[in-house]
Amino acid sequence: MKRVAIIQARMGSTRLRGKVLKDIGGETMLGRVVRRAQQAATLDQVVIATTAKASDEAIVAEAVRLGVPVFRGSEQDVLDRYYTTAAAVDAEVVVRITADCPFIDPQLTDQIIHAFMLAKVDYASNALDRTYPRGTVPEVMRVNALARAWKQAEEHYQRVHVTPYIYHNPDKFVLLSFKGEGSHSDYRWSVDTPEDLEFARSVYAALGNRDSFGWRDVLGVLNEQPKLIEINRHIKQKTLEEG
Repeated sequence: MKRVAIIQARMGSTRLRGKVLKDIGGETMLGRVVRRAQQAATLDQVVIATTAKASDEAIVAEAVRLGVPVFRGSEQDVLDRYYTTAAAVDAEVVVRITADCPFIDPQLTDQIIHAFMLAKVDYASNALDRTYPRGTVPEVMRVNALARAWKQAEEHYQRVHVTPYIYHNPDKFVLLSFKGEGSHSDYRWSVDTPEDLEFARSVYAALGNRDSFGWRDVLGVLNEQPKLIEINRHIKQKTLEEG
């Protein structure tokens, strides 16, 4: 089965405009996410899905620089953008990653894909019962599950966030909660604000601005430098309805 990571990216962000092209240790955040996704051995392809807006020409240019295919679609109907991108590359398994997750973990990506394939489910995620830091584990789904959501989802938040229709309907889809030992769910390592970006830059700098590290290495940095946790501790994750 062809397994494709689709990284959604756009310049328009309400809390940190243009965040996906912000610099983190000499590389764009989008570049960091792409390179880390490419380290996952279970993926057959990594592509970027952006919007048709003129402002996202910069995303297209960055995709070309990174040597990654890019597809364009609706800004607000991200579910449609995902499905049309998946169809364009003949994906059978879709791995959803957002471009504001510079700590996406290649090893965890491999682990969740292995678990998904072994269990033969429609959808797998750590978000069903979060144990890993937010921003480290992708969502995985069969393309036919994505297609059903694309046809049936009607609520705005279900179209903007791609997967809520799937995981809010366990009677229609077979779900797998991918969990690790212990709980690190209090950590939030995605980038949505200037403080989040400062946090990401600080951690990357502590790790030599390289991409070859895992989520436990980040924990090690935070254990050694606990003040880094305070940089964005006060930032609240937006709700589904907030977009």
